[in-house]
Amino acid sequence: MSTKNFLFSGFGGQGILFAGKFLAYKGLIDSKQVSWLPSYGPEMRGGTASCSVIVSDEPVGSPIVSNPDVLIAMNLPSLDRFEKAVKKGGIIFADSTLIERKVERDDVSVYYIPATQLASDNGMPTLANMIIIGKILKVLEDFGEDSVKAALNKVISAKHADMLDVNLKAMQIGADYEA
Repeated sequence: MSTKNFLFSGFGGQGILFAGKFLAYKGLIDSKQVSWLPSYGPEMRGGTASCSVIVSDEPVGSPIVSNPDVLIAMNLPSLDRFEKAVKKGGIIFADSTLIERKVERDDVSVYYIPATQLASDNGMPTLANMIIIGKILKVLEDFGEDSVKAALNKVISAKHADMLDVNLKAMQIGADYEA
């Protein structure tokens, strides 16, 4: 793997920071060096939120991700803002429920996942973020069940322990989704 730079972006309330934190914990559990840097606007829900995550075999020098290997765009403003920043040969995951346009570049791989619709259809309207995480892990061939469960146990508070299985189900829906 060496180093992968991820940039999650969307509206506040879409679970952007949660998804990034999950990926960072999964990296730690997999004995990687990680960095997790959240960023959000002054509004809580509905404002912009982004999260930079670096997962590496080597120490991480800076937590800033300017040119991500992987972009997760959960809304159109995020795709508009960060599409050009993705490294050539990188990957873009877009929530096609909320993003109607196609990626304009032809030097990146693109996965359109109707995550918000899939989450709604499956009775888990707040878990579009984890549906996309499931697809990411499948594409990157990193869907190890033990490390996924361990990372979820780190990011899901004891108060919400009952959400472990529904998060796993959401991730499996994403992993199984074929466009």
